[in-house]
Amino acid sequence: MESPEGTLRVGSPAPSIRTLTLPDVGGDFSRITTYRYPDERMYQYSLDEALKEGKTILIEFATPGHCTVCDKQLQMLKAMLQKYGDDVIFLHMDQYQNPGAFIAYRVKGDPWTFIIDSEGIVRFKRPGRLLYNELEPVLKRIINKDLG
Repeated sequence: MESPEGTLRVGSPAPSIRTLTLPDVGGDFSRITTYRYPDERMYQYSLDEALKEGKTILIEFATPGHCTVCDKQLQMLKAMLQKYGDDVIFLHMDQYQNPGAFIAYRVKGDPWTFIIDSEGIVRFKRPGRLLYNELEPVLKRIINKDLG
């Protein structure tokens, strides 16, 4: 189910695909991300494994190696991860190391942010940079529904 901009529609089931994890690449961040300051918690789950956990998932499609906006987006998400890491699985998908995720979610260009609820349904998506105070209310609403 595509939306006008070509990506998955909000309300669609999230594609479950195998993506690389930090353990898959022997702990070598350079083999999983072009981000200069990665947080290992964003690379612990494959997308298919994350969907089986029954938690809210935030996926950031971002390739900071060629996208300064992506770099800023990941910095903001690291702060959000500190606050919501117990209730949300944060995943970063870099185009170079996880191109299959970009294909499955029909993402062209980056950054893109997707939030998936505990039942595996896409509940939010947005292209471009988001500010913390723009994203937090949406994330809280989905977390509260999932924990409710």
